[in-house]
Amino acid sequence: MDIKEIQSLIKFVAKSGASEVKLETEDIKITIRTGEGMSRGETTVVQQIPMAAAPHVVSAPVPTEAPQQSAAPVAEAAAEDSKYVTIKSPIIGTFYRKPAPDKPTFVEVGDTIGQGDVLCVIEAMKLFNDIESEISGKIVKILVEDSSPVEFDQPLFLVDPS
Repeated sequence: MDIKEIQSLIKFVAKSGASEVKLETEDIKITIRTGEGMSRGETTVVQQIPMAAAPHVVSAPVPTEAPQQSAAPVAEAAAEDSKYVTIKSPIIGTFYRKPAPDKPTFVEVGDTIGQGDVLCVIEAMKLFNDIESEISGKIVKILVEDSSPVEFDQPLFLVDPS
């Protein structure tokens, strides 16, 4: 990668509004940071990676075995949760329990839901996506706080299908 390509990459990142971009190839590592809190508009760090050097491996200490008494409550909780169905996020975005700030929540713990009922909305790129239940049952637990970011396949609700 030559200096002109690096300069055009810096300009592109500055225009895109991204706060940090990292680019790593076999022989070069580039980090470009932009932001309002910095004294300069942009910072570029270019680091040459030596080709002949072998990666240094650090072995982590092996954790000691946990006492048997502390494992029992965890096993009981896992067994109890196994009878519930987990509803997961189908997309990345921001989780909302209400359709609008002045409206009531879609569901609460203890509510009975049916297949096709809207449980929440997830905002992704300014689009609000209704998340509907694929099963009928009772909401046991809401696993995500309102207005918090969620990842793909992140658990949102525990539902008792019985």
